[in-house]
Amino acid sequence: MREPQTAIKRILDANLDRAREGLRIIEEWCRFGLDDRQLVAECKQMRQEIASFHSTEIRQARDTATDTGTTLSHPQEEQRSSIEHLLQANLCRVQEALRVLEEYGKLYNSEMGIAFKKMRYRVYILESRLLPQREQQFKDIQLYLVTSPSETLFATVEAALQGGLKLVQYRDKNTDDLIRLTNAEKLCQLCHQYGALFIMNDRADLAKAVNADGVHLGQQDIPIAIAREIIGQGKIVGRSTTNPQEMELAIAEGADYIGVGPVYETPTKIGKAAAGLEYVRYAVSHSPIPWFAIGGIDLSNINDVQEAGTQRVAVVRAIMQADDPTSVTQQFISLLQPK
Repeated sequence: MREPQTAIKRILDANLDRAREGLRIIEEWCRFGLDDRQLVAECKQMRQEIASFHSTEIRQARDTATDTGTTLSHPQEEQRSSIEHLLQANLCRVQEALRVLEEYGKLYNSEMGIAFKKMRYRVYILESRLLPQREQQFKDIQLYLVTSPSETLFATVEAALQGGLKLVQYRDKNTDDLIRLTNAEKLCQLCHQYGALFIMNDRADLAKAVNADGVHLGQQDIPIAIAREIIGQGKIVGRSTTNPQEMELAIAEGADYIGVGPVYETPTKIGKAAAGLEYVRYAVSHSPIPWFAIGGIDLSNINDVQEAGTQRVAVVRAIMQADDPTSVTQQFISLLQPK
């Protein structure tokens, strides 16, 4: 075991490098891709501030030859599907490094903890300026697929994406974490390949691990603020609600959207009484944020749900158990188009 102060200096050294490298990658796109002088200047300023803390003492603690982390990699680090994916990966890299610097910096130099906390929020703002399309894309989405366990999970989701689906939530309550992680990685990549958003159910940690676009929380899950802290600013956080009180609380906590339901009784929510169309009507006049009616909605009853006032629906079995998910998706999208 190494002497604690030496280990702390090595941690600081590695993350000072990591934060600067990530910012440089982002800066190059701001410079050559966006021609945005202001964003370039902001990235450069943060790199210089980071460098000011990278003292000779910290650098001298480096021992690359014995660093067990230099040989480790992950499949997600070996490919980038788009400029957005590249920027998001490096923004996350910088945010993670700054959080490490904030915490370990407190043990080395109190000024580091303060400085890197402030910088982390500057990077959140930078992220919102670089990737504003996620928020706008989300606002335009009217159909939301929530998956259920299936032997044809990937084929069904891809068929729906081929039908125009732009929002997928991976929901699997009972599978082991390692399998869920693998499935989430594949689904996230698949969604991004089709230009769709990917949401992880319940687990902010897994959402963070696979670079999901957000996380959806149930009533018994962690507070929205904590989920946002885990997955990062600029990501989507949703909450299930079954009554006006839960809706009001989710809105007050800062949810980006809510689920409204179950509209009809559904095996997805065993033992949960239907909230009914009355709750849908309540949401129409009381929810200032986007919301999706959910629970037993299919092509046979969607007209009733629409007449109650909904413009967005989330479905499970209607697509996951469809013989032709592409066609069913297209029918839903057509019915949900503004008249």
